[in-house]
Amino acid sequence: MIIIGEKINGAIPSVAEAIAKKDADFIRDLAKTQADAGAHFIDVCASTDVDVELETMKWLIDLVQEVTDTPIAVDSPSADICAQAIPFCNRPGLVNSISLEGNKIDTVFPVIADTEWECAALLCDDTGIPKSGEKRLEVFAGIMERAEEYKIDPSRLHVDPLVEMLCTSEDGINTVLSVIKKIKEQYPSIHVTGGASNISFNLPARKFVNQAFLILAMGAGMDSAIINPLHKHMMGLISATEALLGMDEYCIEYINGYRKGLYGPVK
Repeated sequence: MIIIGEKINGAIPSVAEAIAKKDADFIRDLAKTQADAGAHFIDVCASTDVDVELETMKWLIDLVQEVTDTPIAVDSPSADICAQAIPFCNRPGLVNSISLEGNKIDTVFPVIADTEWECAALLCDDTGIPKSGEKRLEVFAGIMERAEEYKIDPSRLHVDPLVEMLCTSEDGINTVLSVIKKIKEQYPSIHVTGGASNISFNLPARKFVNQAFLILAMGAGMDSAIINPLHKHMMGLISATEALLGMDEYCIEYINGYRKGLYGPVK
């Protein structure tokens, strides 16, 4: 599982406070602890006013790169900000994200086309989030056509099938699971990602819902997730699920993770 560490996000109150106070040590610590916990990318999202977003992104990215070589996921609702933040990064990372909405693809894909940068792709367009699996797959087909135009290999894409709140869903996560399976059938090398916590909004004991969702989604083919890698129990469940799915020969990675204490105390 490719882990995209979600903790450096200005939408989180403690991070917003650190940004406002220019608390560099707080940001450095968030970056280092996520990297040490096994994150493959450190997501950096300023969530500030537009007029200071880019300079805030640079400040955050510089701090992250002071303490870890883990690649950056540049994260903004603005494709322009994502594209402009790429030069701040010392090594190729992940753009989070594009979709068929507006000119996002034409803003980001030309910038990353001849690089090793990866990109998250949301299955939505100018009409919003499609309700049916069929429509999401139509959006997916459109994204892949544009990726082919820019010669971006499917293995560089992390497709987000758009995980919505379980409490407002008519069929649980069946639509999402079906979309994941069909995406992986068409492009086995492509990555499928998503924010695990989206599923549990407005529900009690959210961690149980998040964990159950991840296990089911991994069974369908999800191999990338935007999560908090500091949640050791979640990391243990992910590693155990990979072993159960035959993705960890002789359970070596699961055993090594346990020995390193990545899953926390186990009772």
